[in-house]
Amino acid sequence: MAKRKLNRRQAWRIEKIQQEKASRAKRKERDISDQLSAGELGEETHGLIIAHFGSQVEVEDEHRTRYRCFLRANLGSLVTGDHVVFRPGPENNGVLTGVVEMVQERESELSRPNPYNEIKPVAANIDNILLTIAPEPHAHRNLIDRYLVAAENCGIEPILLLNKIDLIDEEIQPYFDELLGDYEVLGYRSLRVCSKDEDSLADLKTFLNDRVSVFVGQSGVGKSSLIATLLPGEDLRIGALSENTRKGKHTTTTARLYHFPAGGDLIDSPGIREFGLWHMSPEEVMYGFRELRGIAGHCRFRDCAHESEPGCAIIEALENGEISDERFFSYKRILSTLTEL
Repeated sequence: MAKRKLNRRQAWRIEKIQQEKASRAKRKERDISDQLSAGELGEETHGLIIAHFGSQVEVEDEHRTRYRCFLRANLGSLVTGDHVVFRPGPENNGVLTGVVEMVQERESELSRPNPYNEIKPVAANIDNILLTIAPEPHAHRNLIDRYLVAAENCGIEPILLLNKIDLIDEEIQPYFDELLGDYEVLGYRSLRVCSKDEDSLADLKTFLNDRVSVFVGQSGVGKSSLIATLLPGEDLRIGALSENTRKGKHTTTTARLYHFPAGGDLIDSPGIREFGLWHMSPEEVMYGFRELRGIAGHCRFRDCAHESEPGCAIIEALENGEISDERFFSYKRILSTLTEL
């Protein structure tokens, strides 16, 4: 389908917006140059981005002093967790300022597509993804698998974190035992916690030490409540489940990094109800299922769709019980979403 041709007024408006953006960037660079010439900016210092606010970021130095920094042009998209080199600037209305000069190479990056099909990073330099689930909203296997596929392709170790265990009664206990057990067989680690029970948080606190972790999961599963318990001095907005949908209301509006008292960092990112993967190729989705990727190479045909082809190693493994029906169905469902958009 051919793209719709812009009329003269639309083209003029787009060009005007682009010119205004370029003009603002030039003014910002000129202001930075003026500050350098006037000696208002200090020596280059290593820092860590702990929050992002539009055109500015909050940077913390090695002494945990915080600066509200502007960005040099052409630095790319910066996210919470990025290690940067910045120059401290003058104090402005009681706020320390600065300018980010350079971004250091990322060891890992968690990205996801936005509603406009643009791939946007969520956080950087992460050691673990804490995939938080709870009895409410319901923990669907397919949603869990979507997060796991993303984590596998990013090379970040995911941990299944079952929260709100105080809401689990005898009727639904077997479901969660089976759910976590199925993933543990695949090599995924799991933890069970309740933000109201200090004893259940002990293993989580130990795990978080000396690591950079990000909490992901549906809104309403208690990510912000957990962090509020782990970091009682921080001001986090906590919302309740919607009475109509039993889905969570988004409470965290921007990704932010917090220091855990005993060591390690947490990144609290905005809650999302579905983790879109339509930016991935079928090969990347296959790679995200760790029990499938080692088998697929043994299929008779290189372009095997794993439907009913003769010599399909995955279908054979499925029939022999080496692959669970739930995981294979989840794999197929995720593949189908790639062609729906």
